[in-house]
Amino acid sequence: MQTGVRLEKRLLKVLKALAEYMDVSLGELIEIIVLSSFEGTPRFSKGTLARIAELKRIYDVDYGIEVANMMVFTTKR
Repeated sequence: MQTGVRLEKRLLKVLKALAEYMDVSLGELIEIIVLSSFEGTPRFSKGTLARIAELKRIYDVDYGIEVANMMVFTTKR
């Protein structure tokens, strides 16, 4: 299903690069991340996590989950 999802530009670049690295579509990657999160099971190997860290550095994603939590709380008001 097509959906309009807003993502921070640098984070989207990381996701697109990661999807290419994993040879899956961006949609498939998002599904993997969401479903594994719902199940509480990490789906990335140590090598993939290292690649994610490298992509975050390349695309200057210098924030973590704490920012996402702040975004949720500020948009719900």
